[in-house]
Amino acid sequence: MDGISADLNAPHSMGTTIIGVTYDGGVVLGADSRTSTGMYVANRASDKITQLTDNVYVCRSGSAADSQVVSDYVRYYLHQHTIQLGQPATVKVAANLVRLLAYNNKNMLQTGLIVGGWDKYEGGQIYGIPLGGTILEQPFTIGGSGSSYLYGFFDQVWKEGMTQEEAENLVVKAVSLAIARDGASGGVVRTVTVSSFSDDGLYFLFK
Repeated sequence: MDGISADLNAPHSMGTTIIGVTYDGGVVLGADSRTSTGMYVANRASDKITQLTDNVYVCRSGSAADSQVVSDYVRYYLHQHTIQLGQPATVKVAANLVRLLAYNNKNMLQTGLIVGGWDKYEGGQIYGIPLGGTILEQPFTIGGSGSSYLYGFFDQVWKEGMTQEEAENLVVKAVSLAIARDGASGGVVRTVTVSSFSDDGLYFLFK
């Protein structure tokens, strides 16, 4: 009985699979939906892809509380930034704000994040911010407990210049494969596609 009580009182964590992939014209972000408390599933339909601005999203892994508070702070700062500049924040600015919070609080935070989005200056971008606050811009990034099952898969199937449909299918298949192997990943596969096909900077989002 003591073991059951200890598990129920454990911090909510997201033993997770999160993925960000760039393609020719934008980015696709994907995640599973299982949130666990110890060995118990606290929420089987959580949303681990959080909107920061109209054109930038973040995938969250690790401690649910830590990742949520970082996302909330960054969303607030980006809102202020947008008001002051009179235009949307770039993906790089959003990613570096996440990196700054993660690095300055690295002794207290247990969260890894993937920031992805599109802006008119550099197009689609993916940034990985793992534990400790390092920032890495990559054409694709995977994170969470399910990521260890996917490195070889991505080495084999990822390619430059993918279409939107190819990128979305890749993300859905990869998260599904991780769910099948990783006990801490589960639920449904959620995806967000951020792109723009307009010269005036309008954003088109697909869920």
